[in-house]
Amino acid sequence: MTEQTMAAGFAAAFADYACDRGANRDALLADSGLTDDVLSDQDNRIPVAAYQALIGAAIRQTGDTALLLRHTLESRLETMSVVGQIVHTSASLGHSIAQLNRYLHLMADVNLPAGTDRFALLHTDAGLWIVDHLVVPHDAYMGIEGAFARFISEFRRSFPGATFEIGMEVTYPPPPHADQYPDLFRVPVQFNANRNALQIDPVWDSPDTQFEPGNEYAFGIFTRHADKMLAKLRADTSIRAQIEAQILPKLHEGTISMDKVAKDTAMSRQTLYRRLKDEGITFAEIHDDLRQRMAMEYLGGQKVTVNETAYLLGFSEASSFVRAFKRWTGLSPTAYLNQAA
Repeated sequence: MTEQTMAAGFAAAFADYACDRGANRDALLADSGLTDDVLSDQDNRIPVAAYQALIGAAIRQTGDTALLLRHTLESRLETMSVVGQIVHTSASLGHSIAQLNRYLHLMADVNLPAGTDRFALLHTDAGLWIVDHLVVPHDAYMGIEGAFARFISEFRRSFPGATFEIGMEVTYPPPPHADQYPDLFRVPVQFNANRNALQIDPVWDSPDTQFEPGNEYAFGIFTRHADKMLAKLRADTSIRAQIEAQILPKLHEGTISMDKVAKDTAMSRQTLYRRLKDEGITFAEIHDDLRQRMAMEYLGGQKVTVNETAYLLGFSEASSFVRAFKRWTGLSPTAYLNQAA
């Protein structure tokens, strides 16, 4: 399966932050498999898994499960990615969110439902919301809390004294540092909600609310640079990665139509078949490999039962999942869980 990657600037900044708070740099790099050379250029691509390993190592060393959240609230996006420069030279909140969605993959590869932007502004009777459509396991919190913390921190710094955040709804249960949320987020948070959404003051989506004018020239410079980077990144993306991104949100549906995926990726079935053949892989193999990876992630977290995992992966019966898992690993799911424990 194609490895998800992200910009090295985020890992470099977090590593510096963790070391300032007592973590050992050599140990962090050893645990994550990263090097100072790779981290020296913020535009280098590193595996998302390496960044996650870096975070885990830093939390173990410092004993602070909120370390990444603190770093997000105290850091500046423009020091880690050109996307930060683009956001800060945007004309309005709506404009900046459009740029975040446009250049999202310059920051990190993420799992999204087909045809869906990560962030959306939503007006409801209850107020104005920034909705995050990132696909995450039920108990995963770092990506969501980090995204909302980034919005909050950038507005706190750019518009001190103004009201931006009002409340949060998150799908995950209270994390280990939930008792610190009132001090860090400073707004009410509803856990185990049906969506991930940040409520903000409606004034920020008013036609009369514009960011500081006169940044068109800088905005153009930054977006031209970002467009070149994005074009290169897309050119480096295999057809396998594109297919995985399409079918991941649909795994629970079971049978996934190659014709539908071809249509969603704007190509004919024949073209899709030819491109997969050029990469030496079949559609069925991609589907099977993705199921295997997600099975290991679900069960590895020890938060999902075997029956729930079978459902999430689209197996009609748990027995079918057990047979597939034995084919993948040589173990039954129960034996795998016992071994992990």
